[in-house]
Amino acid sequence: MKTTIPLFLRFTLIGIVVSTLHLSAQYKQTIVNRTTLVQNKENMIPLQRLDKLKIAVITPVKGKYNTFIEQLQKYAEVRVFDFNMYEENTKHFNTIIVATTERDLRSDLVALLQQSAVNRKHVILCQFRESAYLRNLWASPNYLSAFTELVAPSFDATSQRNAAMSIFGGLALTEGKLKTEQTRIQYTVGDSLGLNISKMTTRIDAIAKEAIGKQATPGLVVMAIKSGQVIFEKAYGSHTYESKQPTAVGDIFDLASVSKIVGTTPVVMTLLEKGIIHLDSTIGHYLTQTKTTNKADITIRSVLLHEAGFTPFIPFYRNLKPGDLQSYSDTEHQVKVADNAFLKNNYYRDVMWPEMLNSAVKSIGNYVYSDISMYVMKEIAEHKTSTPMEEFIQDFLYKPIGMKTAGYNPRTRFDKLRIVPTQNDTSFRKVLLQGYVHDEGAAMAGGIAGHAGLFATANDLAIYGQLLLNRGEYGGVRYFKPETVDLFTSNQSQSSRRGLGFDRADPDLKKEYPSKCANSSVYGHTGYTGTCIWIDPKHQLVYIFLSNRVHPQVSGKLLELNIRSRIQDVIYEAINEVK
Repeated sequence: MKTTIPLFLRFTLIGIVVSTLHLSAQYKQTIVNRTTLVQNKENMIPLQRLDKLKIAVITPVKGKYNTFIEQLQKYAEVRVFDFNMYEENTKHFNTIIVATTERDLRSDLVALLQQSAVNRKHVILCQFRESAYLRNLWASPNYLSAFTELVAPSFDATSQRNAAMSIFGGLALTEGKLKTEQTRIQYTVGDSLGLNISKMTTRIDAIAKEAIGKQATPGLVVMAIKSGQVIFEKAYGSHTYESKQPTAVGDIFDLASVSKIVGTTPVVMTLLEKGIIHLDSTIGHYLTQTKTTNKADITIRSVLLHEAGFTPFIPFYRNLKPGDLQSYSDTEHQVKVADNAFLKNNYYRDVMWPEMLNSAVKSIGNYVYSDISMYVMKEIAEHKTSTPMEEFIQDFLYKPIGMKTAGYNPRTRFDKLRIVPTQNDTSFRKVLLQGYVHDEGAAMAGGIAGHAGLFATANDLAIYGQLLLNRGEYGGVRYFKPETVDLFTSNQSQSSRRGLGFDRADPDLKKEYPSKCANSSVYGHTGYTGTCIWIDPKHQLVYIFLSNRVHPQVSGKLLELNIRSRIQDVIYEAINEVK
């Protein structure tokens, strides 16, 4: 008897097969790393789950090891101290990274480190040789058994960076008897991988200058990772056109709809893996409120593909009544939607969610991009996990892999000046938005929504993109099964280019989306505020573009000038020149 495979399953299987042809990570280390691993107590190096580590960095001399420290901070939150009040400063840390030269490491300081080891702290001693003739005075058997020890060949900037990357797995350790593999992004300097970085930079600089000069955006950050190496990372312009604060690579941006694939979708992926939800179960199966609505029988698969027939957009803020929004907080207005703007309590629960539940549904199966899709997925996720989504994603993913800034409502966690402002909202909140989500609906939902609300740096997105290129593994730890990544990122629709949650390169080459050089393996997403992340398994490439093109008011110039795609083209052309 002939077995018939359902059509949707055939598309799923085909997508997975195509995706797995290219998706396996291909780290390519071109740097000669002379750092050696002398002792690796409990196999600490490279460090793995960062949420389990509280890291203190200790230096004998203030300011002497700044290059080393700055490189460490690319990977994790670290606190920096000298040896003054050492025990008091380090008592709440379980991992101590010590940067020192042989001259600086006195015997009394070694005694303090040995006491930390007695107190069950992981001590990682990184020694930089200042002279080939200096010997290690502390290489006794007791000493070696207490610490993890790395030795760098010199004290120059390159040695400091390489040692720091070695600790976190950004560089493989290949010298000596103890060896490790690369497990995280490598931050390179110079023309690695044979790319003409200088030529590429000149061309990107010109496009960025055009974008700022023609007021497509006041500032932007561009980042690219190839084969696990950062090949480009640069900030341009300023936070506003007044040019009072230059844009920095570590600035935090409103990601807009990039939130869909960096926030909500990975939560859905892990719930699917654990058997908590199923793609072909219905909304009504998970949400009691929907059982009597026109959405009860719509499947999760249709929702993630934007084929549920939902209304594309509901302008909730236009329906506010007098008294719903005011300029000060009181017991009935505690939902802060911006500076000096407070919404009535439970407005999302009492007004917005019921309106979404009662909204029209058109023909199911046709592609209609709708924010309601991810509102629904957030509701399902929170009901199934019994945890607010912003907490779940932090604990499950962001903290373990080192996404230090990614999250919702950044004003509660970071200095305002580090967050790039978006629109000067003259219709709803009547204030410049800085650290409050641009999307009105997400703001009214408390800043946390399935479709928007996430803020992050380019570096955070680079880490996430590399996790996906690695098919679910990062820092030596697996967070997703390879087949789950393949399923969600491959084409899963008969009516569109979409994956599950993820957007993909358009198969119609005439559309040149997201780039005229993009190929069929490319997936990612764009954001309304002028952001995007595109992952290319074929070329082992992650491309990130962050801007605030909606400042001071929404403008279409970034799209008209095709800034994002043109910069992406330049990166592809640099890669293709090497072949």
